Amino acid sequence: MAKIFCLIILLKTASSTAPVPSNPFLATALLAWYPRHRRDLPWRHTRDPYAIWLSEVILQQTRVAQGLPYYLDFLASYPTVHELAAAPEQDVLRHWQGLGYYSRARNMHHTAQQVVSEFGGQFPTTYAGLRQLKGVGPYTAAAIASFAFDEAVAVLDGNVFRVLARIFGLHSDIAAPSSRKEFQALADQHLPPAHAAEFNQAIMEFGALQCTPAKPDCLFCPLQSQCWAFQHGEVALLPVKSKAKAARTRFFHYLVLRHGEQLYLKERLAGDIWQGLYDFALAETDSTELPAAEVLRHVEALGGQLATSRVAEDRPAPALRHVLSHQKLEARFHAVELAAPLPAIALKDTGLRAYSAAEIEDLPKPVLISNYLAKWG
Repeated sequence: MAKIFCLIILLKTASSTAPVPSNPFLATALLAWYPRHRRDLPWRHTRDPYAIWLSEVILQQTRVAQGLPYYLDFLASYPTVHELAAAPEQDVLRHWQGLGYYSRARNMHHTAQQVVSEFGGQFPTTYAGLRQLKGVGPYTAAAIASFAFDEAVAVLDGNVFRVLARIFGLHSDIAAPSSRKEFQALADQHLPPAHAAEFNQAIMEFGALQCTPAKPDCLFCPLQSQCWAFQHGEVALLPVKSKAKAARTRFFHYLVLRHGEQLYLKERLAGDIWQGLYDFALAETDSTELPAAEVLRHVEALGGQLATSRVAEDRPAPALRHVLSHQKLEARFHAVELAAPLPAIALKDTGLRAYSAAEIEDLPKPVLISNYLAKWG
């Protein structure tokens, strides 16, 4: 009789459509912690998948304090996906200027066009459907599906990796693609189906505010007694993440060509950093120094005529340093006054074009160029 009773219980459990976490302690603690500590952020007050998608794209590899003004600006400039899809790419890049990782802006623009052209301006309402969108990966799809449509799918971002690694003592390298399946399974296991959206927000916020990368607030952590890393003194060691390759250093020598009140700039093409942004004529070398004679040679190679017979050597070229995720840029800016406009053949060959100050203001530019113009332009 006891065996029959147990069998009935097992059959009922197996037939249940809603998976139940094997141990609800994580969800219980985080759902209690979240209402008391969450930040009041605008994308948490909407169910609009477009607005949620915008926030997720902007906040990838970007701190909330930095990304918030961009989010508000994009919503004001492009209130719906239709406006974003119809905007020229150059305008989208201009609004993105300063956020870095400009491929995100171009992918975002392409995704908006796909939503309009293939889905009638309506975002797919399921995780599987959202994954059909170009540039929408597992994390972004899970975030939109749960926050906008209440689908029970767990998010997995850097904050979630860290919380799970510390709580459960996982030593798998989170930078290795093979580890994603392990962490995703654990996140899915602890997701409460009836509170998927709130749990996803809670675990990410917990990682951002409480279980931080450095100096986490373990003393007042509600999960302290359950945390494997805390109990074993390995909080600072988890999560395990292999180091990225050392950033290489590049030496940029910009020729800031001026004729009258106009400066010459060009659009950067595919195959290098800052595709679609505008900068000056560039000579890349293996040194921070570029003698005046070399500057003159580069100007002449562009077809330029100097306003004076030589490049002034008594005025050092302004120098700026710019750090990207995988590169360090040492830039020097060599101001050159031209005696005449660049010839048409030079403009065709180099892509350079003369712009007024007002026109330059409207161009999308790398922060490095904007900083130079603000100080010396």
